[in-house]
Amino acid sequence: MDFRVFVEPQQGASYADQLAVARAAEQLGYSAFFRSDHYLAMAGDGLPGPTDSWVTLAGIARETSTIRLGTMVTSATFRHPGPLAIAVAQVDEMSGGRVELGIGAGWFEAEHQAYAIPFPPLGERFDRLTEQLQILTGLWGTPIGETYDFAGTHYTVKDSPALPKPAQQRVPIIIGGAGPKRTPALTARFADEFNIPFASLEDLTAQFDRVTAAVAAAGRAPGSLVYSAAFVLCAGADETVLTRRAGAIGRELDEMRGNSPVVGTPAEIVDKLGAFTQAGVQRVYLQVLDMSDLDHLEFFATEVIGQLD
Repeated sequence: MDFRVFVEPQQGASYADQLAVARAAEQLGYSAFFRSDHYLAMAGDGLPGPTDSWVTLAGIARETSTIRLGTMVTSATFRHPGPLAIAVAQVDEMSGGRVELGIGAGWFEAEHQAYAIPFPPLGERFDRLTEQLQILTGLWGTPIGETYDFAGTHYTVKDSPALPKPAQQRVPIIIGGAGPKRTPALTARFADEFNIPFASLEDLTAQFDRVTAAVAAAGRAPGSLVYSAAFVLCAGADETVLTRRAGAIGRELDEMRGNSPVVGTPAEIVDKLGAFTQAGVQRVYLQVLDMSDLDHLEFFATEVIGQLD
């Protein structure tokens, strides 16, 4: 199983905080550093304030060398598709081809209101997401020297030189969520990876089944899609450490234990992850909410991943 580190900087983190986690994750052998794409804290004061995901990843791209970098997930409501295609391609070049794009329809209305971002109804958000995916893949896939055109309901592209190109031949696209119809269909059409966040084993299995069916209906090979999940992390050698780490993020240990397979002692976590592996999870994003506790990352890498190698 592949493990990645996933942070929520809108809750309160500077660029330096994020860089420290990314560097630690790289040194410890995690495959990727991902961050959320939010502009408003969901609890607490959020100080020192939000950082833009792609500006941040551009900086981290120049200060790391091997770890993959991405968003979980970029909100399609935040950016026009053309500038987003340019930004992602540029960060990919800056990183030497280590970028992955997680993208979704957007959901947190309060942050749109707080920063003057239009927030259309859900159906329109999904329509816009679909057109963005068409444009992103169309721009990146247009051969150099040719132009790209697109005529949609919400976006129009005319005579675009479709530059710059990413360093990778294809930037991996991650789509996720629990939507029963449009999410699996978009995944089958555009994604390299499907992610479901913070789901029970039962809900995860049901959504994986829907996505698998959509992939088959689209005529794709079963192994052409990576299946992943995200869970909040709270690992420790004993109850004292676990209680302290849960308290540091304002959560109750018992509640977390019941909702996440990566909460508990190493033996407990390894045991719980077995059922998720059997359900098809190939990759886990560890939601790290206390970014100051770098020992947490080292403990998990050594004591949990070490048992699974």
